[in-house]
Amino acid sequence: MSDTTATAAAPLDEVMLAMDVVDTLRHRQDLATRELDGVAREEQLIDKLREIYHQQGIEVSDAVLKQGVAALAESRFVYTPPPGGFNTLLARAYVSRGKWGRVAGVIALGAAVILGGYFLVYQPYSAHQQETAQLELSQELPAAMDGLYQTIFDETKVQQAEVEAKELVSRGKAYAAEGNRAKAEDIVTRLTALRDQLRLSYTLHVVNRPGVQSGFWTFPKINTEATNYYIVVEALDPDGQALSLPILNEETGKTETVNIWGVRVPEAVYNSVAADKQDNGIIDRDEVGSKVDGFLDVDYGVPVLGGAVTRW
Repeated sequence: MSDTTATAAAPLDEVMLAMDVVDTLRHRQDLATRELDGVAREEQLIDKLREIYHQQGIEVSDAVLKQGVAALAESRFVYTPPPGGFNTLLARAYVSRGKWGRVAGVIALGAAVILGGYFLVYQPYSAHQQETAQLELSQELPAAMDGLYQTIFDETKVQQAEVEAKELVSRGKAYAAEGNRAKAEDIVTRLTALRDQLRLSYTLHVVNRPGVQSGFWTFPKINTEATNYYIVVEALDPDGQALSLPILNEETGKTETVNIWGVRVPEAVYNSVAADKQDNGIIDRDEVGSKVDGFLDVDYGVPVLGGAVTRW
């Protein structure tokens, strides 16, 4: 070995050299096992180690070589994995936080947003909705019923409307007390319709214009031996505007909102209207009844049989 090589090797720390000896033995595990576990003397192993370092151009003292051999036997400078367990798991998780930390952060943020939305937004909103619904059922809807009843009571000119309104209010408040909002609201709707019906004012006229029948007759399905006669009417308000009204169709049992409909009349009335129109093409006596404010029903000026149809 040259002086240059020896000089370069001389400053190496003995501990570092001993570690290198152990590393060499670890990489030459076949040598270490054969020499240390067999019956060969330690000196033979040291000689071989000396030869290995000499081939690399490094001079290592016997003391250092002995330290390395002893260190290998004592497992010094060798990493021994820590035993498994919860603490080890936490330590490994902390060391690898760079890998899973960002994903965990996103998940945590998402969970915080969801939980925050639930507790800070949805729950207060839901509680407010429930409180509002309860207030509506316990106070607002009953108050609306009472207000409509009082209006009907003040404006009606027939006892029938007051009796009907009173019965509706009683049922409506029972629904509200039960928490049945849909039925309670339906009662308010029906009271409103009753009030509006009372306030209506119109006259009932036989329709008399081109393209529209003024009357017709049919055979009722329940009795084909009979004949039903109808005159076609419309309701005109004080300004002469046609109104659309809810009419119960006696053939279907359904109520439809229409602007013209057929009123069932005796055959004599039907023939009278037909003769009036055939005279000069105009129905001179076209008014058949009137409905005034404060009353529920039409006051007919001609005999009627109490039935109506909306389609023919």
